[in-house]
Amino acid sequence: MGRVDQYLYLIIALAVLFVATVVGLVTTRSRGGRRPDRGTDVIAPPAEPTVGEDAETPRDTPTRTIEDTDLPEVTPTPTLERPESAASRLVRLRLRLARSQGGIGRGLLALLSRDRIDEETWEDIEDTLLTADVGVAPTQELVERLRTRMRVEGTTGASAHAVLREELLALIDPGMDRSLHVERSNGVPGVALVVGVNGTGKTTTVGKLARVLVAEDKQVVLGAADTFRAAAAEQLTTWGERVGVPAVRGPEGSDPASVAFEAVKAGVEQEADTVLIDTAGRLQNKAGLMDELGKVKRVVEKQAPVTEVLLVLDATTGQNGMIQARVFREVVDVTGIVLTKLDGSAKGGIVVAVQRELGVPVKLVGIGEGADDLAPFDPEAFVDALLGDPTPPPR
Repeated sequence: MGRVDQYLYLIIALAVLFVATVVGLVTTRSRGGRRPDRGTDVIAPPAEPTVGEDAETPRDTPTRTIEDTDLPEVTPTPTLERPESAASRLVRLRLRLARSQGGIGRGLLALLSRDRIDEETWEDIEDTLLTADVGVAPTQELVERLRTRMRVEGTTGASAHAVLREELLALIDPGMDRSLHVERSNGVPGVALVVGVNGTGKTTTVGKLARVLVAEDKQVVLGAADTFRAAAAEQLTTWGERVGVPAVRGPEGSDPASVAFEAVKAGVEQEADTVLIDTAGRLQNKAGLMDELGKVKRVVEKQAPVTEVLLVLDATTGQNGMIQARVFREVVDVTGIVLTKLDGSAKGGIVVAVQRELGVPVKLVGIGEGADDLAPFDPEAFVDALLGDPTPPPR
């Protein structure tokens, strides 16, 4: 066999081998199906075991569906309110009092500015003051001083305004201590008993006073010791929740002294600055009232001294308010007065009358129905309001 024949046989063998290889590949693909591209491989997840197939789940365990009631209840965190500052309250005090009380001062100024002031005019001035609930003795004192100054100084017109302002301010006595003595001292909180008859806004005043103190960054605890009035404790608790202040309460009809004791105890344990205690306001029996308030005070002072006793009076009640003031003066040692609803009438003279009657200062006044409508009493702001001037004079 020649060399040419050998090359021919080699080429034929290679061709047969190539054909056999191609046929083998085609046969493999036809048996296994089409192979997906490497980039699109899909790996099937393992089958989930059915109930009873895993070792931890017995075959007789029933299946269970999670209901909404199985989920834990989430209570939303309440958004605490930030009470208004004392400075802002005083601005509104001037404006509101000027709107409601200005008629008294304007009436007095009109009378004092007459070209000729005779006895009939002085009688009209007295009537104006008495109508404003200034009281008989303070009215007579003020009229006498005005008569003297008008006669000696001969003031008329614009100067009458300055004279009347000075005399009214002296009548209210700006030198009285009107600060609230509710500071923490000697390791215990200051304790304030808030007293007054039901209907004067006593419980509401306690809640508003808490806001005043919170605005000054004080830690406060409330004591709902008015256990005889339905919903009083609930009302006070709501006031506290709005500014993050805890309220200690007991069952309706429980012993007020016991609730007051627990409130002060909580204040001591929590290192609070102030404990405000709302007391019952029943006046049917003065002896019973005396016994009750006396007991509350004695029980409280086993843990901390009572540093303030605030009497809440409704400014619109006039002489009825004076009767209430006399009763409480005999029952407890009142250290300050809170006048509510002062912007609701032209009876602003009650400030003078009640201070004279009790010998203690008006410390706070209610100037509206809003949550922050309780303001420190400012004698100058009050007199300016009486005269219809909501802006303070230059000093």
